[in-house]
Amino acid sequence: MAISYKKLWKMLIDRDMGKKDLAQIADLSGYTLNKLKHGENVNADTLAKICVALNCNFDDIMEIIPEE
Repeated sequence: MAISYKKLWKMLIDRDMGKKDLAQIADLSGYTLNKLKHGENVNADTLAKICVALNCNFDDIMEIIPEE
């Protein structure tokens, strides 16, 4: 099972925000931001911080890609 954060990156573009803006408003470390950029797993607390900062839900920023 893979996780895609394409919805998050699209949301940032739609809101005219960059990844550094996200890191600042959601209080994310560079390490965590790098994990997100590479589609790696992050904990639920991190996803919750992003959702609170962007006023959205989990399914607005990520999707689960089932393995074939």
